[in-house]
Amino acid sequence: MAYLLREVAPTVLGVLARRFGDFDAAEDAVQEAMLAAATQWPESGLPDNPRGWLIQVAQRRLVDAVRSEIARRNREVTAATRDVRPDNDIGSAREDTLTLLLLCCHPALSPASAIALTLRAVGGLTTEEIAHAFLIPEATMAQRISRAKKRLATLERPFALSDRAEAAAWTDRRESVLHVLYLMFTEGHTASTGEAVHRADLAAEAIRLTRLTRRFRPDDPEVTALLALMLLTDARRAARTGPSGELIPLPEQDRTRWNRTQLTEGIRLTTTAIASGLEGPYRLQAAIAALHAQAHRAEDTDWPRILLLYNKLESLTPNPLITLNRAVAVAMVHGPAAALAITATLDPTLPTTHRLDAVRAHLHEMAHDHPTAITYYTSAARKATNTPERDYLLLRAARLR
Repeated sequence: MAYLLREVAPTVLGVLARRFGDFDAAEDAVQEAMLAAATQWPESGLPDNPRGWLIQVAQRRLVDAVRSEIARRNREVTAATRDVRPDNDIGSAREDTLTLLLLCCHPALSPASAIALTLRAVGGLTTEEIAHAFLIPEATMAQRISRAKKRLATLERPFALSDRAEAAAWTDRRESVLHVLYLMFTEGHTASTGEAVHRADLAAEAIRLTRLTRRFRPDDPEVTALLALMLLTDARRAARTGPSGELIPLPEQDRTRWNRTQLTEGIRLTTTAIASGLEGPYRLQAAIAALHAQAHRAEDTDWPRILLLYNKLESLTPNPLITLNRAVAVAMVHGPAAALAITATLDPTLPTTHRLDAVRAHLHEMAHDHPTAITYYTSAARKATNTPERDYLLLRAARLR
């Protein structure tokens, strides 16, 4: 039941936000409806239409709240009265989750605020998880989300977007929407915290939303490339963990366990996307993922071509994590010393993440400097907040000892 509630909650929130134009009130109403479902469904049984049940209950909660403050919130009452639709609308095929995704990326919000709000509303991530994705403190992220909600509250019906306006909004909100989907998938592929490497439900939701976005914008090569990147990456999921949930790095994975269906579709989509050129960050990343997918063994990986793609990606989208990934490619082509020189520039921009120390440990291990590698593996383990990642780093240090 918990999985079902998580799956339908963004859709219900999208319906309420679109109808009533008040994000905070809609979010509160949906939470109350989910609490009612968690209390009532175990006794009364699952309704025939869980999504419709939640919409009806949340809508009643919202209307009651609006009416209780009629003197101060006359605008919301008027909107509710005008926009409430017949019950048969509840079962419509409209993808309200995708609508919510687009609407959360409102141009009145900064890109960072829009992304954070959407990850919270659509992706279901906690404030801590979103903060980890942005590499900033949790308190700072909480303030950012709060400010975004307050900003939307000052606008006149920010969620009342017609079909024509929805299509026009794509140009302004494209970058934020794609970045939201990317971060959502990244958190699902490697959870920032917890006892498991993956959050398969979140990765699957990101892939589903990206498919819907591609249906909405089939001619956008970056949308196609993002879907390809997700499929090529998710195809390795079964091989990334061992029998006890332990992390298995890419070079040590059993590649026969990779999902061939996802790989085939991912490579096909990559080919389609890059036919228009390698001029976007997701096309470049999809091309890199495709090269990894096409290598039957780790030693068959075409690292020189991957390095060329990372060079182009870094020049197009400067980012410390991209630089860190490029350093790994440099090590595979030019040796660990050249890569360590690159990592020396990243301390100011990656002060808290464990990934910088983990890469340095790997590079020192490649250089046969085991004492220094042990130091960095141990340091990375102390910073890691995902248990399998932490255990893997500690195990690497232990083996070197």
